[in-house]
Amino acid sequence: MLKHRLTFGPLMIALLIGSFWLDEQLAGLSVGISDWTFPRGIVLMVVGVVLCAGATLELKRILRACGVLTSRRVLLAASISGLLVPWLVSPGVNPLTAVALTASVATGVLVSALLWHARTRTPRGAAAAGGAALLSFVYLGLMFGFILALRREHSAWVVLGVLVVTKSCDIGAFFTGTLIGKHKLIPWLSPGKTWEGLVGGIIVAAGMGAFAVWLLHLSDAGAAEPLLTWQHGALFGGLFAFIGQAGDLMASMLKRDAGIKDSGAVLPGFGGVLDIIDSLLPVAPLAYWLLHVP
Repeated sequence: MLKHRLTFGPLMIALLIGSFWLDEQLAGLSVGISDWTFPRGIVLMVVGVVLCAGATLELKRILRACGVLTSRRVLLAASISGLLVPWLVSPGVNPLTAVALTASVATGVLVSALLWHARTRTPRGAAAAGGAALLSFVYLGLMFGFILALRREHSAWVVLGVLVVTKSCDIGAFFTGTLIGKHKLIPWLSPGKTWEGLVGGIIVAAGMGAFAVWLLHLSDAGAAEPLLTWQHGALFGGLFAFIGQAGDLMASMLKRDAGIKDSGAVLPGFGGVLDIIDSLLPVAPLAYWLLHVP
C-alpha cells in the first residue's frame, strides 16, 4: 500500500496543483470580443462534477450492498445538483432566496426518488430510496459544493491550502499510527485508526496550516487575506484535521454497513473516489464559515 501511495500520490498532487493554477489563470479572463468572462471556480466546478459523479457511483454500490434499491440517475442528479447549488447562488442574493432555492432542489430530489420507486409497484423500500437520494444530495453534493462556494470568495490558492492541510492530517495520522500507534480509536468502526495517529495527524495539520498561511503571504494572493495570521492557520489546521477524521469515520460507517473496506478501486493504495474525498466533505462547510468575510 505504501509503495502505491508513494507512486500515485505525487501524480495526484501534480494534477491538483495544475487544476488550481489553471482555475486561477482563467478567472476573469474574457472570451474573444464578447463581454463574457470565465467565472471563478470554473475549472474546479468541472473537476468537482467528475469527482462527485465517481463518488456517487460508489455510493450506489454501497447502497446496493445494504439492500437499498435506488436509481443511478436519481442519485447522480441529486449529488450534482447539490454540488452546484452553492456555486450558482451569487454572493449578493437574499439569504431567504438561497434557502428557498436549496429547499426547492431538495424537494425535487425527494419527489424524483419516490416517483422512481413508484415504478416498482410496491411501497416497500420507499423511505430508504428517498433517504438515499437525500444522502446523495447533502453528503456528496452540498457538503462538497462548499469548496466551490469557498473558491468564489477566495483565491484558488486559499482553497488549495484548505485541501492540503486537511489531507496532511491523513499523512501524519498514517505514519504516526504506524510507528507508535497502540491505542485503538474506534475498534468496531475503523480498527486501523489509533489515538496516537489522531493526535499526530492534528499536530501535522496544525503545523501545515501555519506554514500555508506564511506561504500565502509570500505570494500575491496573501494581499487579499490580510487578517489571516499563522495562528489562525494553526488553529484552523487542527480543526480541519479533527473534522476531517470525523468525515473519514462517517464514510467508514457507510462502508462497514455494506460490508466493504474500500468504496472503489480507482487508484491502488488509495481506494475509490469517496475514500479520497471523505475527509474533505465535512471540512468544506467548516472552512467556508471560518474564512467567510461578510
